[in-house]
Amino acid sequence: RRAVLMDAPPPHEDPRPFIAIAEHLLADGFAAPRILARDLTQGLVLIEDFGDLRVKEHLDEAPDAELAVYARAIDLLGDLHTLPAADVPPYDRAVYQREAGLLTEWYCPAIGIDVDADGYARAWDAVLPIVEQSASPTVTVLRDYHAENIMLIDGPASHGLGLLDFQDALAGHPAYDLVSLLQDARRDVPIDVEAAMLAHYKTVANPPADFDAAYAVLGAQRNAKIIGIFTRLWKRDGKPRYLSYLPRMWSLLERDLQHPALAPVANWFAANIPADKR
Repeated sequence: RRAVLMDAPPPHEDPRPFIAIAEHLLADGFAAPRILARDLTQGLVLIEDFGDLRVKEHLDEAPDAELAVYARAIDLLGDLHTLPAADVPPYDRAVYQREAGLLTEWYCPAIGIDVDADGYARAWDAVLPIVEQSASPTVTVLRDYHAENIMLIDGPASHGLGLLDFQDALAGHPAYDLVSLLQDARRDVPIDVEAAMLAHYKTVANPPADFDAAYAVLGAQRNAKIIGIFTRLWKRDGKPRYLSYLPRMWSLLERDLQHPALAPVANWFAANIPADKR
């Protein structure tokens, strides 16, 4: 048989969160890799091999399949969001702020502008309550649910989709993984596909009336975070290829900021980061 060997040696790596979430997802009927063997003192985990067919490459070769494949990915989220959240930490205000702050911490210094970082945090404090107080359930948020982390696998389980890269899962708002999927940092998802998939989600999950606003807030928060992370990968880690993603990220962020729920954050950007610095 074929399998994948995960090499995550302590103290710098810890495979236990991956194992815990994988076993939780498997117990709930989703296709996470089965854990075949483990040696946690060495940081070695033998896991099921889902093959080589990722959603991203499949859609590169078969773009006509985009709506069908994304609909399956939405159906999977609909199933996940009917279940209680895993026993993981909450996606709370402190995490949202720390992540959004990566933009002012890394991007702004990298392009040589001095901004009102305290005002930035206050602007997010003004918009985040809609995510925290939403009538939507608290669910398992996989956090990196997108075309490079979803495998096409054989069999009917979990809509024929294999899940990867979920070790950082938190308990939070269901809109977050939709943003991760439909505002993908690494591939262009057409606006009409995004709209169609949001409409499809509403038929399978029946979210509350404030869902579109929460989606925009979490979209802006995630996209600001990724702009900061990709800048850090360039400046700190010597990986300038991530700069090529920034135009897409700014386009997505600016689209999210147009939602009325983001007015305080949009006003901060207008006052602090000129259009030619985006």
